[in-house]
Amino acid sequence: MHRAVVDRAGGAVPPSSGPPRALVVLLGAAAVVIIVAGVRASAWLLGPIFLALVIVIAVAPVQDRLRRRGWPAWLTATVLLIAGYGILLVLALGILVSVARLAEVLPQYSDRADELAQSVTSALGKLGVGHDQVAGIAQSLDLGKVTSAVVSVLSSVAGLVSNFVFLLALLLFLGLEAGGAGRRIALIASDRPSVSDALGGFARGTRRYLMVTTVFGLAVAVLDAIALAIIGIPLAVTWGLLSFVTNYIPNVGFLLGLAPPALLALLSGGPKELLLVVAVYGLLNFVLQSLIQPRFVGDAVGISALVTFVALVFWAWLLGPLGAILAIPATLLAKALLVDIDPRAGWADALVRAPEKKSRKREERVPDE
Repeated sequence: MHRAVVDRAGGAVPPSSGPPRALVVLLGAAAVVIIVAGVRASAWLLGPIFLALVIVIAVAPVQDRLRRRGWPAWLTATVLLIAGYGILLVLALGILVSVARLAEVLPQYSDRADELAQSVTSALGKLGVGHDQVAGIAQSLDLGKVTSAVVSVLSSVAGLVSNFVFLLALLLFLGLEAGGAGRRIALIASDRPSVSDALGGFARGTRRYLMVTTVFGLAVAVLDAIALAIIGIPLAVTWGLLSFVTNYIPNVGFLLGLAPPALLALLSGGPKELLLVVAVYGLLNFVLQSLIQPRFVGDAVGISALVTFVALVFWAWLLGPLGAILAIPATLLAKALLVDIDPRAGWADALVRAPEKKSRKREERVPDE
């Protein structure tokens, strides 16, 4: 028999029927850890699936317009598949061609790299740096190691398309199922309107994000290619294409696009050309991609710049290089499933949402009668 609890006023307080709040918090934290560990262990599978889903979401409006114009379902699905395969092909070629051309060009500058390494080590020796430290720095400046390091970084990003056949199959089945997505969303809306609204918001936000990122990526790629061609950096068009692909990595994508042309500038022209390339990329890519574009992305998807950066780090850690490219869509999906479907989670939406711009127009005052 449980004894009744009496409050200060002398009334009986009914016993609590639920578990203690501390236990609920601990169980919730344990569940989150287990889920995150499971997602990270299966990143090789979940990453390509989500990439295929994002591509289908991006090109789905084309299929809808064609169906409204009376095109048969099989033909609209074919158009969707061709568009999806085209996006995947551009993404793959942009990275793989850059890696191949860089590995092909760098060996031509081996003599120049040796001269630069000797000049650096001699300058450090004159500054009083010990012989062992100078020898270690000389080994780290070896062109072969630098080449392998740069190629390794780019190849890790290229790993997102390594299982090309698997991605093609995913796009095929998702493209065939995309035609019935509207009916499924309508069925969900009849039973769970909040879930339907959240999923629709995720799809619209993903499309807006991809549109903004693509527009900025094209602008940056053209400007980078023109600037590199004027400076005289080899393979300027290739590095412009790489800059377009890395633009889909928020905040730090321009650093990956900067490394190959900066290295070639140092080897082909010297420190002055290196500083010039860094300055051009800093002006174009950093200002456009890291300062201006995040504001437009925040307006398009409703996520603040700080949350965008944290999401980049988290999803890159969770899903690998593919997570860096899919950071914003993955965050939108998590927000839709965890925040948007729950009316009580308005406080969480306020934390992640980008601040609304205040209208410059003054509110008209209504005169008192």
